[in-house]
Amino acid sequence: MISTDEYPRKPTWRQLFKMTEGRILLLGIASALAGLIVMGLIAFWSPQTSRIMGAMIFTDIAFGMIVSMSVGYANGFGHALVIPVVMWVETVLVLLFYPVFVFSLLKLVEFPRLKYFLDRTHAAAERNHDRVRRYGVPGLFLFVWFPFWMTGPVLGSAVGYLLGFSASLTLSVVLAGAYVTIVGWAYLLFDLYIRAAVFAPWAPILIIGLIILVILAVYLLDRHRKNHR
Repeated sequence: MISTDEYPRKPTWRQLFKMTEGRILLLGIASALAGLIVMGLIAFWSPQTSRIMGAMIFTDIAFGMIVSMSVGYANGFGHALVIPVVMWVETVLVLLFYPVFVFSLLKLVEFPRLKYFLDRTHAAAERNHDRVRRYGVPGLFLFVWFPFWMTGPVLGSAVGYLLGFSASLTLSVVLAGAYVTIVGWAYLLFDLYIRAAVFAPWAPILIIGLIILVILAVYLLDRHRKNHR
């Protein structure tokens, strides 16, 4: 972990953007804007495609990549659209979250509206810190790759920082793990939705609903367990 002594005590945003994390934040903002511009251009040729992309972005942020990919496949789209969109969303989320997490942890900038989320992520990263540290870089990659609850690229980037990895190493490992995960789920889900569509027209929608219910149930059980403690 980087010491706060390496940063100005009360940095301005201009000073922050000169730091490694600040440049990562700018890259994340630029990537997000570029993707939105592309989605806007696609809307001129295929409004339906643009709407599905928007739905995938929303569900990825709200429920995760599996639901997002399910939305794409359930609406008849293939790997050529689903994989790049989900990779883009996950990349943007990591590029935006990582610097915000570091700035917040070092108390360089306060984000009141994100405090609850950042605190929860920090606590989750601390819980997984020792388990990942035993295996170093491969451990971080597997942490992101395994489809378990409260793992994934966003939390993985926080764990990487707490392990003391450099920003470039953390982001490289986390995004590589995320991309491998996305490709693996892509082939699994695509085959599932092809079979479901043959069975009944409403089957793909039912699968999405069931996945969301499972995610919500796991979240509520996890929250109940923590409150009980």
